[in-house]
Amino acid sequence: MKQKLFYFILVVILTTFVSCDPVTYDTFGSISGTIVDKSTSDPIKGALITIAPKAKHVYTGSDGTFEILNVEPDKYDLTIQADGYETNFFSVTVVAGAFERVFITLERND
Repeated sequence: MKQKLFYFILVVILTTFVSCDPVTYDTFGSISGTIVDKSTSDPIKGALITIAPKAKHVYTGSDGTFEILNVEPDKYDLTIQADGYETNFFSVTVVAGAFERVFITLERND
């Protein structure tokens, strides 16, 4: 009986490891940042950040911050848009296993 239990546990453990997804978070990187008003340094809520060529997009929170998670390592162009502000562009290189942090200012439309 002990031998059968041992083999059962061994099969369960091996099955668990074999069926695990081999992709790890170290395969991807992430981009995070803060968007602020150029003249006042106030955070900009609701700014749209679009990443190309992946065509992912996110919006900033009330504190002007954003995160784009699980991005494949590569060079990307960010387009930042907000009502009442001029569009800004920013390039960032994503590295596997790292958070690329950016600080971007937007200038008000006059």
